[in-house]
Amino acid sequence: IKMSYNYDDNNIFAKILRGEIPNKTVLETDYSLAFEDISPAAPVHILVIPKGPYVSHDHFAIEASNEEFLDYTRAIGEVCKITGVQPSSGGSGFRSIANAGQDAIQEVPHFHTHIIGGRNLGRMISPT
Repeated sequence: IKMSYNYDDNNIFAKILRGEIPNKTVLETDYSLAFEDISPAAPVHILVIPKGPYVSHDHFAIEASNEEFLDYTRAIGEVCKITGVQPSSGGSGFRSIANAGQDAIQEVPHFHTHIIGGRNLGRMISPT
């Protein structure tokens, strides 16, 4: 059974991809765009989005082409390298977060991964 995903092409990231809203681009590839979060939660807070109309990570994982999938994954690695958060290159680490749906409080209905770092981020979620 294929789930249906209703992509809203008027969401803010779709508008950014169309050039209707400016952004501070960190990296752009054939299939992905990475830019600074407008309300950063840490010194490094980059959003990586696919250029295709995907609502959530599961939607992307199921329907993206192999080229899109590989490009997106490599773009995340490159963003970590560019921002200096990679532990393998002397960075102090990062967190990657992709919220999906109501319970995760996904604010923009376009799949995106937050790359957050530059300070100690504490525990991921409280145990309660």
